[in-house]
Amino acid sequence: MRIDCHTHFYPAGYLAAIEQSSDHAELRREPDGTLVLAYAGDYNVLAPAHHSLEARLADMERAGIDFAILSLTTPGVHVERAERGIALARIVNDEFALIQQRYPTRFRCLATLPLQAAEHAARELERATQELGLVGAMLFSNVNGRPIDLPEFWPVYEAAEALGVPLVIHPTAPAFADHLADYRLVALLGFAYDTTMVAVRMVLGGVLDRFPRLTLVQTHLGGVLPYLAERVQRGYRAYPELRGRLQRDPMDYFRDMYFDTVLFDPACLLLGLAFVGEDRLLLGSDHPHQVGDIERAPRVIEELPISPHAKNKILSENARRLYRLPIETES
Repeated sequence: MRIDCHTHFYPAGYLAAIEQSSDHAELRREPDGTLVLAYAGDYNVLAPAHHSLEARLADMERAGIDFAILSLTTPGVHVERAERGIALARIVNDEFALIQQRYPTRFRCLATLPLQAAEHAARELERATQELGLVGAMLFSNVNGRPIDLPEFWPVYEAAEALGVPLVIHPTAPAFADHLADYRLVALLGFAYDTTMVAVRMVLGGVLDRFPRLTLVQTHLGGVLPYLAERVQRGYRAYPELRGRLQRDPMDYFRDMYFDTVLFDPACLLLGLAFVGEDRLLLGSDHPHQVGDIERAPRVIEELPISPHAKNKILSENARRLYRLPIETES
């Protein structure tokens, strides 16, 4: 079985609302009919599977993907005014709940949260998971330039820990995105930076000491964290202002996180596997973004020189455990 844990979808209500009015995003239609969602620092070219469930299911069938964990993607709702973001989050989550009801053996969804209003975000997380049946939430790595380890966002972590639901941390344009405007560097480099930055800040900032039962999923194989974690660990022990401030070494917290496999280089995947272990890797495709690859994502896992048991964990079993997926997903 194959469960894609990193794949994105724009509900129709969200796109309609953005097209009508947005503080920071623009939905435009190109002469050939292509939809483009532009926002500060980057843009997404919408494939049919971004907004059509029929196209999505056809792509999954072609790639042999049995089940998917859907989430919204950039620019999210946090770029809007607070009241607008709160309303958009409800639109997204209500439509995600309908997708789950319509296709219970194909999809589960992650809640979208209005992180610019953290208390409202915590309540929306509770509504989305307890009333709507969503299986967790996706958070962006910064909220309008503010890293999400800051205490203002802690109500969301308190709620997630109490509810026992995972939080997926997805990158967005970093605060210095103006320096990455050329060559699509926001997506190619900036996202990896922001993913790594927030993982390290969540640890060094003591968030995971304050919320020890919080479950975090880092996308894109943790950015460059597997490559740099030893340096963070060494610095923690070397710098007096860091040494001893945590209950455990940084490496212990990093290895408690889940990573998805949205880096398709076998050598990188083997490094990620060595870093977090076979129980903490989740299949991800980044479909249907231009830089995603729904067909290569599972194939590269199946071609790794690891045991069939480990491959099965990465392709499906870890996701089934993390998201408490029903046995019916085997059909």
